[in-house]
Amino acid sequence: MELGLVHQLFGTARDPATGERLYEVTTCAPRPGRIRTDADFPIYAEHGLEAVAAADTVLVPASHETDEELRPGGLDAELAESLSAVRGRVASICTGSFVLAAAGLLDGRRATTHWLSSAHFARTFPSVTVDADVLYVDEGPVLTSAGEAAGIDLCLHMIREDHGAAVATELARRTVVPPHREGGQAQYIQRPVPLEEPDGTTSTSGSREWALEKLAEPLTLAQLAARDAMSVRTYNRRFREETGLTPMTWLNRQRVDRARELLERTDHTVDRVAAETGFGSGTSLRQHFQAVLGVSPGAYRTTFRGR
Repeated sequence: MELGLVHQLFGTARDPATGERLYEVTTCAPRPGRIRTDADFPIYAEHGLEAVAAADTVLVPASHETDEELRPGGLDAELAESLSAVRGRVASICTGSFVLAAAGLLDGRRATTHWLSSAHFARTFPSVTVDADVLYVDEGPVLTSAGEAAGIDLCLHMIREDHGAAVATELARRTVVPPHREGGQAQYIQRPVPLEEPDGTTSTSGSREWALEKLAEPLTLAQLAARDAMSVRTYNRRFREETGLTPMTWLNRQRVDRARELLERTDHTVDRVAAETGFGSGTSLRQHFQAVLGVSPGAYRTTFRGR
């Protein structure tokens, strides 16, 4: 799965204007050839580590039988050297983070891994700050993701950073996954989220779906809670359990995502984008946009408009 999702997402990403592929994806291994898997079929990697040297982005999927045996400095020397020499970015999926840590790429950085392995990871690599509650961590040239499916979130994030929200959203739509999942691993560690609790109350999914259709309106916490027939206190608690975020933080992130799409797809002024996404004013949009993405709406449009 970790290998396939990389090809599915990066391999099918296309320029919306020309239809040309945006990435060339190559599979390689320290020793090319037939590679055993934990399924009843092998994979075949035609290329060796020379492909790593030529890559702009390197993704390391999990190897469940060997990753957690790695220790600082314990990675194959040739592989460690190849990863350290990557000219662009290196990312891991699931316990592939052990490989990056063993190569020394995560020293002094934040990182994540599968929640079942996070405690062992933290003990094994004390120089790494482990965040077990998130789906992925972006530390610039080095990125890590949590469990297997979180690799999808990470890949979409990387594609979004490279080519904008429109490309990533279209890929997510074709893959039938959300463009951006709220919250982190905590929602999966604690318990599955039921659509209906034993006391007969519903989850917050209904109000979230409703809010996405009303982003241009000045929504309040009381309105959201009433939509799911809960008190504000109960709603706020349940929303945090289900998404890992407060309702207003989640709402503002959805508005920023909608603003990104409008900045890419339209010639609307910043004030009009602010009005259509519920921020009310260009000043408010700029503040939230900068807080979430670290750039202004104008700079974002300059980067991604027309790509």
